[in-house]
Amino acid sequence: QVQLVESGGGLVQPGGSLRLSCVASGRIFKMHTMAWYRQASGKERELVAAIISSGSANYVDSVKGRFTISRDDAKNTVYLQMNSLKPEDTAVYVCNANVEEIMWRPTSNYWGQGTQVTVSS
Repeated sequence: QVQLVESGGGLVQPGGSLRLSCVASGRIFKMHTMAWYRQASGKERELVAAIISSGSANYVDSVKGRFTISRDDAKNTVYLQMNSLKPEDTAVYVCNANVEEIMWRPTSNYWGQGTQVTVSS
C-alpha cells in the first residue's frame, strides 16, 4: 500500500504564491505519472497539472504560465509551485500518483486527502 500526503496549502492574498508538496510513502519501486487535481466548492474535480516520469508536464489552460509542477523521484515527491494566485484558484488540491510498487508489476493509482488553498483579500 502507498500513502500520499499533501502539504503547503493555506490562505494567501491574490497575487501571492504557494508551494504544495506531495510525499509518497510505502511500497514504492518507481513513481510514474504524478498529478495535481483541484476541486472548488460546487464544481467538479479538475486536473490542474500532470508530470510523467521523464519530466514532461501538462497544465490546464487556466494555470499555464502561473503554476509549475515538478518532481523529485529520490524523495518520491511531487510539487506544485503556484504563483500569481487568483481567487478562482481557491480549492482543495489533491495529489494523485501512479505507482509501480513491485518491479515488472502493473502500476496502482493512489490519491491523497487534499490540502486547502484559499486565495482571498
